[in-house]
Amino acid sequence: MLAPEHRLRSSSLFSETVRRGRKKGARTVVVYVHGQTDTVVSGGPRMGLVVSKAVGNAVTRHAVSRKLRHVTAGLLDEFPLEPWHNIVIRALPASGQATSSELESDVRRALRRLTD
Repeated sequence: MLAPEHRLRSSSLFSETVRRGRKKGARTVVVYVHGQTDTVVSGGPRMGLVVSKAVGNAVTRHAVSRKLRHVTAGLLDEFPLEPWHNIVIRALPASGQATSSELESDVRRALRRLTD
């Protein structure tokens, strides 16, 4: 579970990150990263998830969300992210049948390509 200071909650920040951020995709996820250097942010970087009905029914979506939250908890120390970065992970329909290790490798690969 992510600490409260690392959770992206505002719908306006979600939409701004998706619209203006850089993105990289994989088979199961698309990762968006947007840095807001003009605002003062404490406690970041912040992460959020988008798991739509295209992924599956409510049980499947909830399972994918839990897997992705578990994956993101370990990423904050591994990647060079600044406190002003916002990250949105959008699950694709293939994520409904993916294992935790597949989701983790796709998220890591996309973030690695974004931060290099």
